[in-house]
Amino acid sequence: MSPKQQRGEATAEQVLDSALAIYAASGESGLTVGAITRASGVSAGSVYHHFGSLQGVHNALALRCLGRLLDELVAELRRTTDARSGVQAIVRTYLAFVQARPDEARLLHSATADHESMAQAGRIRDSQEARLTPFALWVRGRREAGELTSLPAPVIEALVLGPVTAVARRWLSAGDVDMEEAARTLPDHIWRSISP
Repeated sequence: MSPKQQRGEATAEQVLDSALAIYAASGESGLTVGAITRASGVSAGSVYHHFGSLQGVHNALALRCLGRLLDELVAELRRTTDARSGVQAIVRTYLAFVQARPDEARLLHSATADHESMAQAGRIRDSQEARLTPFALWVRGRREAGELTSLPAPVIEALVLGPVTAVARRWLSAGDVDMEEAARTLPDHIWRSISP
Protein backbone atom coordinates (compact mmCIF):
# COMPACT_ATOMS: atom_id res chain seq x y z
CA MET A 1 0.00 0.00 0.00
CA SER A 2 1.36 3.40 -0.98
CA PRO A 3 1.84 6.20 1.57
CA LYS A 4 -1.03 8.12 -0.09
CA GLN A 5 -3.35 5.11 0.34
CA GLN A 6 -2.26 4.74 3.96
CA ARG A 7 -3.04 8.41 4.62
CA GLY A 8 -6.43 7.99 2.94
CA GLU A 9 -7.27 4.98 5.11
CA ALA A 10 -6.10 6.81 8.23
CA THR A 11 -8.29 9.80 7.31
CA ALA A 12 -11.32 7.56 6.73
CA GLU A 13 -10.78 5.84 10.09
CA GLN A 14 -10.41 9.22 11.80
CA VAL A 15 -13.74 10.32 10.32
CA LEU A 16 -15.44 7.09 11.42
CA ASP A 17 -13.99 7.29 14.93
CA SER A 18 -15.22 10.88 15.24
CA ALA A 19 -18.63 9.98 13.80
CA LEU A 20 -19.06 7.21 16.38
CA ALA A 21 -18.10 9.56 19.22
CA ILE A 22 -20.61 12.14 17.97
CA TYR A 23 -23.30 9.48 17.58
CA ALA A 24 -22.64 8.28 21.14
CA ALA A 25 -22.80 11.79 22.59
CA SER A 26 -25.56 13.37 20.50
CA GLY A 27 -27.43 10.61 18.71
CA GLU A 28 -28.21 10.52 15.05
CA SER A 29 -29.47 14.11 14.99
CA GLY A 30 -26.06 15.34 16.13
CA LEU A 31 -24.24 13.49 13.37
CA THR A 32 -23.66 16.18 10.77
CA VAL A 33 -20.80 16.87 8.38
CA GLY A 34 -20.02 20.03 10.36
CA ALA A 35 -19.82 18.09 13.63
CA ILE A 36 -17.61 15.47 11.99
CA THR A 37 -15.22 18.06 10.55
CA ARG A 38 -14.97 19.87 13.90
CA ALA A 39 -14.36 16.65 15.84
CA SER A 40 -11.99 15.01 13.37
CA GLY A 41 -10.12 17.98 11.97
CA VAL A 42 -10.79 16.59 8.50
CA SER A 43 -12.16 18.94 5.85
CA ALA A 44 -15.70 18.60 4.52
CA GLY A 45 -14.23 17.98 1.07
CA SER A 46 -12.27 15.05 2.43
CA VAL A 47 -15.37 13.62 4.12
CA TYR A 48 -17.26 13.81 0.82
CA HIS A 49 -14.28 12.42 -1.08
CA HIS A 50 -14.05 9.33 1.11
CA PHE A 51 -17.76 8.72 1.82
CA GLY A 52 -19.78 10.62 -0.79
CA SER A 53 -22.32 11.95 1.72
CA LEU A 54 -23.31 12.00 5.35
CA GLN A 55 -25.36 8.86 4.68
CA GLY A 56 -22.18 7.33 3.27
CA VAL A 57 -20.41 8.03 6.57
CA HIS A 58 -23.29 6.46 8.50
CA ASN A 59 -23.31 3.42 6.22
CA ALA A 60 -19.54 2.95 6.44
CA LEU A 61 -19.68 3.25 10.22
CA ALA A 62 -22.50 0.70 10.44
CA LEU A 63 -20.54 -1.69 8.21
CA ARG A 64 -17.46 -1.27 10.38
CA CYS A 65 -19.47 -2.05 13.51
CA LEU A 66 -21.13 -5.02 11.82
CA GLY A 67 -17.73 -6.29 10.72
CA ARG A 68 -16.44 -6.14 14.29
CA LEU A 69 -19.48 -8.04 15.58
CA LEU A 70 -19.21 -10.68 12.87
CA ASP A 71 -15.47 -11.11 13.47
CA GLU A 72 -16.13 -11.82 17.16
CA LEU A 73 -19.01 -14.20 16.37
CA VAL A 74 -16.99 -16.18 13.83
CA ALA A 75 -13.94 -16.38 16.11
CA GLU A 76 -16.05 -17.87 18.91
CA LEU A 77 -17.98 -20.13 16.55
CA ARG A 78 -14.73 -21.63 15.26
CA ARG A 79 -13.83 -22.67 18.82
CA THR A 80 -16.95 -24.81 19.17
CA THR A 81 -17.18 -28.54 18.60
CA ASP A 82 -20.90 -29.13 18.13
CA ALA A 83 -24.08 -27.31 17.17
CA ARG A 84 -25.31 -26.72 20.70
CA SER A 85 -22.03 -25.15 21.84
CA GLY A 86 -22.10 -23.09 18.64
CA VAL A 87 -25.51 -21.65 19.53
CA GLN A 88 -24.25 -20.86 23.04
CA ALA A 89 -21.20 -19.12 21.60
CA ILE A 90 -23.25 -17.03 19.19
CA VAL A 91 -25.73 -15.89 21.85
CA ARG A 92 -23.13 -15.13 24.49
CA THR A 93 -20.75 -13.39 22.10
CA TYR A 94 -23.48 -11.23 20.59
CA LEU A 95 -24.78 -10.15 24.01
CA ALA A 96 -21.23 -9.53 25.28
CA PHE A 97 -20.54 -7.35 22.23
CA VAL A 98 -23.67 -5.30 22.92
CA GLN A 99 -22.66 -4.78 26.56
CA ALA A 100 -19.03 -3.99 25.77
CA ARG A 101 -19.79 -1.70 22.80
CA PRO A 102 -23.21 -0.19 23.44
CA ASP A 103 -22.64 2.81 21.15
CA GLU A 104 -21.76 0.58 18.21
CA ALA A 105 -24.66 -1.73 19.06
CA ARG A 106 -27.09 1.21 19.19
CA LEU A 107 -25.95 2.33 15.77
CA LEU A 108 -26.28 -1.22 14.39
CA HIS A 109 -29.80 -1.51 15.78
CA SER A 110 -30.94 1.99 14.82
CA ALA A 111 -33.88 2.70 12.55
CA THR A 112 -31.52 4.17 9.94
CA ALA A 113 -29.35 1.04 9.95
CA ASP A 114 -32.48 -1.12 9.71
CA HIS A 115 -33.74 0.90 6.76
CA GLU A 116 -30.38 0.69 5.00
CA SER A 117 -30.02 -3.04 5.67
CA MET A 118 -33.43 -3.63 4.09
CA ALA A 119 -32.71 -1.38 1.12
CA GLN A 120 -29.14 -2.59 0.56
CA ALA A 121 -29.30 -6.18 1.84
CA GLY A 122 -27.53 -7.68 -1.16
CA ARG A 123 -24.72 -5.13 -1.16
CA ILE A 124 -24.22 -5.49 2.59
CA ARG A 125 -24.12 -9.29 2.36
CA ASP A 126 -21.64 -9.03 -0.51
CA SER A 127 -19.40 -6.65 1.45
CA GLN A 128 -19.46 -8.97 4.47
CA GLU A 129 -19.26 -12.25 2.53
CA ALA A 130 -15.88 -13.25 3.95
CA ARG A 131 -17.26 -12.85 7.46
CA LEU A 132 -20.61 -14.52 6.72
CA THR A 133 -19.22 -17.55 4.88
CA PRO A 134 -17.93 -19.30 8.03
CA PHE A 135 -21.38 -19.05 9.61
CA ALA A 136 -23.02 -20.45 6.46
CA LEU A 137 -20.47 -23.28 6.36
CA TRP A 138 -21.07 -24.00 10.04
CA VAL A 139 -24.83 -24.25 9.50
CA ARG A 140 -24.40 -26.49 6.45
CA GLY A 141 -21.87 -28.73 8.20
CA ARG A 142 -24.00 -29.10 11.32
CA ARG A 143 -27.13 -29.80 9.25
CA GLU A 144 -25.29 -32.45 7.23
CA ALA A 145 -24.05 -34.01 10.48
CA GLY A 146 -27.65 -34.22 11.68
CA GLU A 147 -27.07 -31.77 14.54
CA LEU A 148 -29.52 -29.15 13.25
CA THR A 149 -33.02 -29.34 11.89
CA SER A 150 -33.28 -29.49 8.11
CA LEU A 151 -34.76 -26.00 7.80
CA PRO A 152 -33.21 -23.69 5.17
CA ALA A 153 -30.09 -21.86 6.35
CA PRO A 154 -31.74 -18.39 6.34
CA VAL A 155 -34.49 -19.72 8.62
CA ILE A 156 -31.93 -21.20 11.01
CA GLU A 157 -30.07 -17.88 10.99
CA ALA A 158 -33.32 -16.05 11.85
CA LEU A 159 -34.16 -18.49 14.63
CA VAL A 160 -30.72 -18.04 16.17
CA LEU A 161 -30.17 -14.31 15.70
CA GLY A 162 -33.75 -13.04 15.89
CA PRO A 163 -34.22 -13.56 19.64
CA VAL A 164 -30.70 -12.33 20.40
CA THR A 165 -31.27 -9.17 18.39
CA ALA A 166 -34.61 -8.59 20.15
CA VAL A 167 -32.99 -8.94 23.58
CA ALA A 168 -30.16 -6.62 22.54
CA ARG A 169 -32.61 -3.98 21.30
CA ARG A 170 -34.63 -4.20 24.49
CA TRP A 171 -31.52 -3.80 26.66
CA LEU A 172 -30.27 -0.89 24.56
CA SER A 173 -33.59 0.95 24.54
CA ALA A 174 -35.23 0.15 27.90
CA GLY A 175 -32.40 -1.38 29.92
CA ASP A 176 -34.81 -3.76 31.61
CA VAL A 177 -33.19 -7.03 30.51
CA ASP A 178 -30.78 -8.93 32.73
CA MET A 179 -28.11 -9.71 30.15
CA GLU A 180 -26.38 -12.35 32.29
CA GLU A 181 -29.66 -14.22 32.69
CA ALA A 182 -30.34 -13.87 28.96
CA ALA A 183 -26.89 -15.27 28.16
CA ARG A 184 -27.59 -18.24 30.46
CA THR A 185 -31.14 -19.06 29.37
CA LEU A 186 -31.53 -17.92 25.78
CA PRO A 187 -29.20 -20.52 24.20
CA ASP A 188 -31.35 -23.41 25.44
CA HIS A 189 -34.55 -21.83 24.16
CA ILE A 190 -32.97 -21.16 20.78
CA TRP A 191 -31.46 -24.62 20.70
CA ARG A 192 -34.89 -26.21 21.08
CA SER A 193 -36.08 -24.36 17.97
CA ILE A 194 -33.27 -25.65 15.73
CA SER A 195 -32.29 -29.02 17.17
CA PRO A 196 -33.20 -32.08 15.06
